[in-house]
Amino acid sequence: LARAQGKLGVIPLKAADAIDNATRTLEVDVERLKAGIQNDGFPVIELVRQLREHVANNAADFVHFGATTQDILDTARVLQLRAALKNMRQVLKRLIACLAVLAQQHQHTLMSGRTHTQVALPITFGFKVASWLVPLIRDYTRLQELEPRLLVVQFGGAVGTLAALGDKGFEVSSALAAELDLNMPLMPWHTQRDSIAELAGWLCLVSGSLGKIAQDVLLLAQSEIAEVRESADASRGGSSTMPQKTNPITSEFILTAARMNTNLLSGVFQTMLHEHERGTHSMQLEWLTLGQMIGLTSGVLQKSVFLCQNMVVNQEKMLENLQATKGLMLSEALSFALTNFMDRTSAKKLCAEIVQEALNSQRHLLEVAKERVGLKLDWENLTEKNNLGSSDVFIARVIKEAQRIENE
Repeated sequence: LARAQGKLGVIPLKAADAIDNATRTLEVDVERLKAGIQNDGFPVIELVRQLREHVANNAADFVHFGATTQDILDTARVLQLRAALKNMRQVLKRLIACLAVLAQQHQHTLMSGRTHTQVALPITFGFKVASWLVPLIRDYTRLQELEPRLLVVQFGGAVGTLAALGDKGFEVSSALAAELDLNMPLMPWHTQRDSIAELAGWLCLVSGSLGKIAQDVLLLAQSEIAEVRESADASRGGSSTMPQKTNPITSEFILTAARMNTNLLSGVFQTMLHEHERGTHSMQLEWLTLGQMIGLTSGVLQKSVFLCQNMVVNQEKMLENLQATKGLMLSEALSFALTNFMDRTSAKKLCAEIVQEALNSQRHLLEVAKERVGLKLDWENLTEKNNLGSSDVFIARVIKEAQRIENE
């Protein structure tokens, strides 16, 4: 701020240089800072006091010139967010690349598709991974879109008009933004917290996308299903009393953090309810909620990369579970095949009867169908691997978009 004001002649250039030098050598008295926070509610007042003591006497009056506490706090928060989001973007990008590889590796790995937790139609594990990946691709794009709105300087003085700087306020604000490599907002945003709320929404979206992956892994890792494991390391997730246990602890952490973020999100949105030109308590509520959301989201991103890199996919168990349904996942395909010889209603009725008979007799669906249907259906095409629809097309589209992001 001093450098920007010195260049514009708002404060003497010598004073600006003195302040600039002092900020580089100041050793903050943390105990005094703590006492200042207790007394004033904010760290800035005591920090400014210490900085004024540290600079030459003729420059002390120009420290924090024309600014207010919230200008410093908000701009500092934006700088912190820029650093945090840079880190999260890199980890998200790595996770997208990892999931794209996993989807490609298992493009043809047959497994049961499930709806309402029940087996439904055949899919591939690559298709499931692609469905995990797509929301993260959108989250990556969302971050690119919201950053220009979020990473802006805050400099408005007491009520946002910069009255203390006369007609130089806008120039100083623009120069300060340039010094910090931040964008310039349309006006100071002391009580306009929509961009902060937008960020909180993004954090919740990311952790929610990762929580969905964790939820699927938890279900697939159940002992009775056993189609995936979090890691080949048998020592992870051990029990204090049951030596056979390998608990999915990484997925549990991710899912817990995702649920916690949904609770914190409402708190951040409540911080939009500021009074007049400067609020009373909303800023403090923002401190308590947003920081936790940043930490939780950063953590689950790291955990998700570990999960992707170490996941053990049991292809044999996937196929075994699929075959255990004795062709029931082909009922839709059978029903549509029958429409080549009868109307849709009759085909659905006949197919339902065949399914029920197969369940009652515990025989394969197609075995019963061949007995009941005196028609020359394309029986060879009625297999799980031949009824994956446009799965390959969708997987290819997702992988291509993930690779585009990886190459940015």
